[in-house]
Amino acid sequence: MVEWLKRAARTSLSRLAAAAVCCLAVVACVDTQNEFTSRHCYLVIDNATHQDATLASAMTPYSGVFVTITLANHGGAQYFRFQSNQQTSSESIFNAIDQRRSQMLGMNDGLIVGYGLLTDPPTFYGYDRECPNCYDDSRVPLRSYALQVGTNGMATCKGCQRQYDLNNGGIVVAGDAGQKLIRYRAATTGPFGVLSVN
Repeated sequence: MVEWLKRAARTSLSRLAAAAVCCLAVVACVDTQNEFTSRHCYLVIDNATHQDATLASAMTPYSGVFVTITLANHGGAQYFRFQSNQQTSSESIFNAIDQRRSQMLGMNDGLIVGYGLLTDPPTFYGYDRECPNCYDDSRVPLRSYALQVGTNGMATCKGCQRQYDLNNGGIVVAGDAGQKLIRYRAATTGPFGVLSVN
């Protein structure tokens, strides 16, 4: 009888431990948002060719610079437009390779790229420029809720007044609770190397 009680106790403890592990796994999966979006984005810029200093500043580790990238059209020619959170801006005309590539800059043709300052080595981020809590691509007419990027690495929506931390995965740090920024996979080979966002 004593041996049977010991076996029953071991079996119960094993089942209890397995149930605890399963519960922890479920809770861990439920409380997290996906790190990257499934939305479509595609951008490749070879800064070895463009030699753009504004873009290079965002692709420099530990710089604290985030650059907003949009497209412009002047006299039929397409340009990349770069605006940094350090009040510098520039434009670079498409070359023949850029013209052959299809460019898709997020939800409303705008991206924000730069290195976060909270990890070592720093993480290179690529965010959509639109506020994820205000922008709705099914709304007619379509309205832009472009984020304004401050020198401190915070992005603010004029619509809802939420503030997002670009250095920390785009989480909401001020204003009403909501979704974090839409994040794309972004990589750089260096300040005057290749930027890719998808």
